[in-house]
Amino acid sequence: MNAGVQNIMLSLGAMQGIPFDDPAVLNYVRVGYVLSQVIILGTYFYVSYKIKQKNDQTVLKYDISLIHFQSPGSGGLVTTTVRDYDLSETSKALRGAYFGVAMMAFFHLYMKYTQPLFIQALMGLKNLYDAKVVAIHVLGKVADGDLARPFKAASMFGAAAGPQTDAASIAEAEKKVGTKKEE
Repeated sequence: MNAGVQNIMLSLGAMQGIPFDDPAVLNYVRVGYVLSQVIILGTYFYVSYKIKQKNDQTVLKYDISLIHFQSPGSGGLVTTTVRDYDLSETSKALRGAYFGVAMMAFFHLYMKYTQPLFIQALMGLKNLYDAKVVAIHVLGKVADGDLARPFKAASMFGAAAGPQTDAASIAEAEKKVGTKKEE
């Protein structure tokens, strides 16, 4: 099932019958939210530690010109290492978690909404479980198939879109970079 549909179903199912007006329940929800965020941030910091510990210097080349809209003639070739790629993906996930905490602080403290705390606690843990760097470095899954680097972004409307890793795309991107340097 698509991740977006799962999120909607989880949100709708989780909200049924929880009395957020009760101060004791609200305090439990707050503690649960804080605990889930501590688990999420701690896991991402642990993933960063494991990536740095492995120090995988395997070269990774991919073409991003089809993903990001770039000016004509600019090469979309990215050359990095597995270590640096995984650290950048972990950094993106951490920024997403920080943004979620900031949004919840605004919604709960300023706007006085309580229901999003419970939903975000569950969604954050689900997103943590679905994170590809967590699957590779914490759960010990092999980086093949859907977990092959560079990661393909899941699309709500069909097949996953991601960077081009085939030899022809990389050679074409290298030519674009080469001609740009000559000019």
